[in-house]
Amino acid sequence: MTSCDQYQRQPDLCAEETEEGNHLEVTEFIFSGLTDHPELQVPLFLVFLLIYSITLLGNGGMILLISIDPRLHTPMYFFLSNLSFCDLCISLIISPKMLLNLLAERKSISYTACAVQMYLSIVFSDVECLLLAVMAYDRYVAICNPLLYTVTMSRQLCKQLVAGVYTVGVVDSMIHTCCTFWLSFCSSNIINHFFCDVPPMLALSCSDTHINEIVTFAFMSCITGSSFVTVLVSYVYITSTILRIRSAESQRKAFSTCTFHLTAVVLFFGTFLFMYLRPASSYSMDRDKVTSVFYTLVIPMLNPFIYSLRNTEVKDALRNSMKKLLTNS
Repeated sequence: MTSCDQYQRQPDLCAEETEEGNHLEVTEFIFSGLTDHPELQVPLFLVFLLIYSITLLGNGGMILLISIDPRLHTPMYFFLSNLSFCDLCISLIISPKMLLNLLAERKSISYTACAVQMYLSIVFSDVECLLLAVMAYDRYVAICNPLLYTVTMSRQLCKQLVAGVYTVGVVDSMIHTCCTFWLSFCSSNIINHFFCDVPPMLALSCSDTHINEIVTFAFMSCITGSSFVTVLVSYVYITSTILRIRSAESQRKAFSTCTFHLTAVVLFFGTFLFMYLRPASSYSMDRDKVTSVFYTLVIPMLNPFIYSLRNTEVKDALRNSMKKLLTNS
């Protein structure tokens, strides 16, 4: 059905038919949301509101703590503050609209807002992926070449690495967003998801998406694959170096500096690889909604705890900051 009859209850969605394709120009999209059961809307709202609040407090607190404590002004924590910033941005891009839609009767988003949401979410997802690789390289230099660490990981190099990561994220996101919104959306405007992501948008389009699927797979494979290989090679060298250390206590301390990063790597790459690096024929929207919730909402909430609970430097900095706050008050 390509006439305005399908939108008779939503007349604002109708647009004039194009002369060539004789189909409607969609001006907004409707999210199907996380569930079709109305009785679950309020409980889910409360759960995700709690997750959102913890994410804002955790990542915002981590950024503030790293900025005010001089002992945390090192390359590792510089990268960690950027990782927390990415988690904060991903949550701000996805969560507010999702929370609003859980209580709204009509879960709509404009065509332009959908494109912006997709663009920003891809930017910060790419940046987080690449930052994990940069942090793995940082750990490699710190453990395998400790005497050259301060020279190798100079402040200038750290800034250049972060700038390069953001540049790749911006360019890659621009390609994906332009390729996706170049397609026609004529048979339906209902997105079977809770935010504008590439796979559900490709599934919604009435155009031939074969080229888009190839581009998505190629670029995601390149970014995710190169990051994963960097992490893997770095930790092969790190493990080899640590195992050559004769002192068990020194080995334990060396491993402890990497455990939090490895935990974050496993969580992120596990869900990201499952989400994107597989053929479109195996795509299941309902299953991938759960996966998307994990990498867009849960992981950003967990990262501050992963990097702080077993990190003595962060815990000491937090205690000292709390003491100073209580003393001044």
